[in-house]
Amino acid sequence: MSTALLIIDLQRVLCQGDYACHDIDAVIGRVNGLIARARETDTPIIFVQHEEEAWEPMRHGSEGWQLDDRLHARPEDRRVFKTSPDSFHKTDLDGVLKGLGVDHLVICGAQSDFCVDTTTRRALSSGYAVTLVEDGHTTIANGDLTAPQIIDHHTLILRNLNSFGPAMAAQKAAEIRFA
Repeated sequence: MSTALLIIDLQRVLCQGDYACHDIDAVIGRVNGLIARARETDTPIIFVQHEEEAWEPMRHGSEGWQLDDRLHARPEDRRVFKTSPDSFHKTDLDGVLKGLGVDHLVICGAQSDFCVDTTTRRALSSGYAVTLVEDGHTTIANGDLTAPQIIDHHTLILRNLNSFGPAMAAQKAAEIRFA
């Protein structure tokens, strides 16, 4: 199985200030640990960045759109730019993964209830096995549920999503190893 690390939407606007996601410092720390382990095994690392023309903080190239400065990203890391919660929709992500021979994704990042959930489901329906980093995704409260409730709910649901065919698992960041 060939694996890639997919890091979704850990952009400044979602990591700092008014829109900072829950426990973001710890999540970034765990993601950086995954990045280090992925680099040790030459596992591809793909950063996904959301963009919205109608909202200045997420406009392509804006300050808020940039990856958070604390991430251990490198210029040579692959980037995918998306305009919907689905990292595959109208992007080159599937082609990039196929070109690398990837059939398994380790998924982490921001907006558990939108981009992480949607991308995980799309990956599974597209034939990719998925490992969700259960302590490596985050979101903000929605007015009815706290961020930890949303995160826990989506981890539970996604962990048990095995009807697509490809394997689905959820593991803590410290347990994930890249071959």
